[in-house]
Amino acid sequence: MKTTTRILTFIYVLAGLAYILPGDDTAIMARHIIKGCLIPVLIIIFIIHFRHNLKGINIFMLAGLLFSWAGDVAIDFSFVPGLACFLIAQVMYLTAFFLTPGENVIIRRKPWLVIPVLLAGIALIYILYDDLGEMKVPVIIYAVVILTMLASAINRLEKVNRLSYYLVLAGAILFVLSDSAIAINKFTWDFDYSGPLIMSTYLAGQYLIVTGYIKGATDI
Repeated sequence: MKTTTRILTFIYVLAGLAYILPGDDTAIMARHIIKGCLIPVLIIIFIIHFRHNLKGINIFMLAGLLFSWAGDVAIDFSFVPGLACFLIAQVMYLTAFFLTPGENVIIRRKPWLVIPVLLAGIALIYILYDDLGEMKVPVIIYAVVILTMLASAINRLEKVNRLSYYLVLAGAILFVLSDSAIAINKFTWDFDYSGPLIMSTYLAGQYLIVTGYIKGATDI
């Protein structure tokens, strides 16, 4: 299992670099194909580790990966359907994180842990708000959901081992950074090298979430 996972991880990194690194614009179809093959590698890794336990909260994680895959494919053709797929993916992830057995520390004992999340959300909406136009409601809803996903990752603090916790938290933070960069680039400021930044943080975030979740499987 470890050898297979390492091979798949190598494929994931190699394909990710092939997509992120600058290339010939005439090879756009090849880039779409590569992008569409990235999350399936993580899905295979996930299924390998949970093939005998694809139930309960593991199903929510798998659904999150599947909807992420759908979002990757859809967003290149139409922004709103892609956004909808990623919205569902975030709901699946946050559900899996909150339903992980154990104490919900941000609800019962440490609500102050979500203060950085709230501040980040306020800052993002402040930056974007005047430029959103008719997309105000969808983007704000999405921002609330993805920040709730981040809060749910923080909430795993006393539910899983430390390695699992920090890997998933790092992945969730990178996912939020990636989606924030997408929103800023699309609505407010079309900055240089946005594509590599968005995809590198997204791919790293997804990998860390999956890897961290697997590391915490013995605690579930």
